[in-house]
Amino acid sequence: MLSKLPSNEGLGDLLVGTRTADDAAVLRISGDQAIVQTVDFFTPIVDDPYVFGAIAAANSVSDVYAMGARPILGLAIAGFPTDKLPLSTLEEILRGGAAKAAEAGFPIGGGHTIIDDVPKYGLAVTGIVAVDRLVRNSTAKAGDFLYLTKPIGNGILVSAYRARTKSRLLKRGAPSLDQAIEWMMALNRDAAAIMVEAGASAATDITGYGLVGHLREMCDGAGLGAEIRAGAVPVLDGARDYLARGHRPGGTVRNAETFRPHVKVTVSESEYILMCDAQTSGGLLIAMAPERAAAFERAATEGGLFCAKVGRMMDESGLISLVP
Repeated sequence: MLSKLPSNEGLGDLLVGTRTADDAAVLRISGDQAIVQTVDFFTPIVDDPYVFGAIAAANSVSDVYAMGARPILGLAIAGFPTDKLPLSTLEEILRGGAAKAAEAGFPIGGGHTIIDDVPKYGLAVTGIVAVDRLVRNSTAKAGDFLYLTKPIGNGILVSAYRARTKSRLLKRGAPSLDQAIEWMMALNRDAAAIMVEAGASAATDITGYGLVGHLREMCDGAGLGAEIRAGAVPVLDGARDYLARGHRPGGTVRNAETFRPHVKVTVSESEYILMCDAQTSGGLLIAMAPERAAAFERAATEGGLFCAKVGRMMDESGLISLVP
């Protein structure tokens, strides 16, 4: 769809537009200074409105961190069914988002709300970055190691939780979302700071297209391929179990179908689907040159950062190899 629209990237001061499906737009404003802008919102994935607001805010600002930028301002976007839910629920959603933004160090200066059939919430976020420290998703190099900073699988767990809690009789069989919520609420701020200091080649954050889909964007942008070791990819407790029970979110299934022609799969079908699981507020996927890898890993360890080496970039253009 976007390919049919005119591209403004490279015109004037717009440094990053839609051409490489990057995480945010970047506009040079003066000399080596640029602003980074992104927007994201979605429907509730947890029952607690405060937690939902916090997760949505963490997810929204993640794109700014993926670009190596620092967030400075947010604007809230909300849809709310005023005839179905009390306004106190919306207040809690906004309060959760504001608290997470404060943790990230930026204010929410306002926003816009409409009446809608289903609650929706997110943020438009502005960040700043020095142009020479900008991290894109399209600049990886062959041989770069790939690191992931959060475990995957929250899409499967949320789907299983929703399915099991529709009936009180099945509620005891629902998975705990405690671990998934903890990770979804976690900011990618510290991971971003460490990757910038270490000189990352490229990065993106893992959200709706899953690990495979967002890696494909990195590959396409750089004209490269990649190898992912499924056994090295961190996975949330219970995700494989509930996947085996048949809990496959619609977004995850669509990802698996869409990206299959671009993936050489030498693992089980369930492992492939897991690698395509649509994430909410996932971690950063970072490409790091081998000569910088040791320093990056050391800084991550010293900073208490969760970080797993999951694969590498390859010369084979456009193909992702998924190996055990």
